[in-house]
Amino acid sequence: MNNENLLSKANELHARRGEVREIAAIDLGSNSFHMIIARIVNGTLQVLSRLKQKVQLAEGLDENQVLSPAAIERGVNCLALFAERLQGFPADNVNVVGTYTLRRAVNNEEFLRQAAKVFPYPIHIISGKTEAKTIYAGVCHTQPEIGRKFVIDIGGGSTEMIIGDNFTPLIYESRHMGCVSFAKQFFPHGQINEENFRLAKQSALNKIEDLAWEYRNLGWQSVLGSSGTIKTVHQVICENIDPNGTITAERLNRLIQQTLQFSHFDQIQFNGLNHDRADVFVPGLAILSAVFENFQIEKMRYSDGALREGVMYSLEQNFQVNNIRERTALGLMEQFNIDQAQSERVYQSASLLFEQYQHWQNQEMVAEMKDVLLWAARLHEVGIVINHKNLQKHSAYILYNTELPGYDNEQHRLLSTLARYHLGNFKLPEMFKFSRYHEQDVLALIRILRLAIILNRARQATEKPQKITLKTDRTLVDWHLTFETDYLQHNPLVKNDLALEHRFLQTLGLSLSAR
Repeated sequence: MNNENLLSKANELHARRGEVREIAAIDLGSNSFHMIIARIVNGTLQVLSRLKQKVQLAEGLDENQVLSPAAIERGVNCLALFAERLQGFPADNVNVVGTYTLRRAVNNEEFLRQAAKVFPYPIHIISGKTEAKTIYAGVCHTQPEIGRKFVIDIGGGSTEMIIGDNFTPLIYESRHMGCVSFAKQFFPHGQINEENFRLAKQSALNKIEDLAWEYRNLGWQSVLGSSGTIKTVHQVICENIDPNGTITAERLNRLIQQTLQFSHFDQIQFNGLNHDRADVFVPGLAILSAVFENFQIEKMRYSDGALREGVMYSLEQNFQVNNIRERTALGLMEQFNIDQAQSERVYQSASLLFEQYQHWQNQEMVAEMKDVLLWAARLHEVGIVINHKNLQKHSAYILYNTELPGYDNEQHRLLSTLARYHLGNFKLPEMFKFSRYHEQDVLALIRILRLAIILNRARQATEKPQKITLKTDRTLVDWHLTFETDYLQHNPLVKNDLALEHRFLQTLGLSLSAR
């Protein structure tokens, strides 16, 4: 991480301080209409509200691709509701896109004509490939993965599949298969049986089998799924199989077998399955199963960013950056007026100590944990905007309850956990339980951050040590710090704070020594 570059970017944000712009992004999907309203403050995006209404446009599309009057009426009524919330928004700050059903409907002009009577903003009906690229942008702007990503979005009428490097889509396709259209075609009257499911899955395979070789040959480092179907599968896995919610082929097959025990959509009962998704859950499951099989996917993580986020971020060119966490953190630093010089000092100390700790239980997560730790070092004082007293609780509250693009749920919780325990006393049972991070590793991160803060508590008056050595015993209980000769004698406040930390750690069955 280039610290000078980061500080210069922070200064650029400061120069733009006070600029506020409210924007809205609306996704007219085949199953639901979604609206996000947000504001841009200090170079970062703050979501103000989200509105969602189930419209099921695709259900009103007949075999001749004519959209029924009833479906048009449902859509127009929803837009009238959205228009109420958008009063006063200039047209340049509102971006509305129509997807599969509206681009397929031969009478989409009639929908647009009726919509214009109640909704004073232009509606852009986008192509399948444009939809795919916009979905990819939405995922990239909100998720932490870098490198080559395979993004899959199963909507009400179509499924988009995109592979890209960082923010650049390399290959993208949209195919006519969605949970609403498949429910109508393969599960008449909501009936579930193995034959219906097999036919739905085979139809999906037929539609995407030509993509298999090119996509697998291009390859990917991570797979991300977005929108309703994949969100629902993720939630059901979280509630019934594993709290980390990762979708694997084995978990997917297990879920399918459990689902096929029911004979009708109305009978389906899973913890984590919202009632209003029951009628599209099974067809969505068939499509997802076909996608996993066709592309030989091993595991998929859910992304809460999708088309509407891509639409929203397209409204502001300043968001076109590659490091999403950096953008998020810089915005928070500016928003909460963080002492940048102090955060830099804590960051440097935390980095130095982290590199000397060699006993990580989960080696695969080391780079990720370091990144979250270093952002915690920069952001641990956000709570000072409320009060210096109980700073750690205020900081944790702010970070936990703030949307943080670039962090998934586990990283988000880890960041707020580090902020919560960077000061004061605590008990180990109070700590969050994580599905991805080992408990011993989380405790080590907390100890490193606390030490980094102790070493810099005097802020600009601190004499920066030129060398610190951290050693730990085999049990990981005893940590020992070695400073330069006479450093502690010249810095009695640091020496005293380290002694206080040792006394606290003893209550946890841990110890700290320094010389």
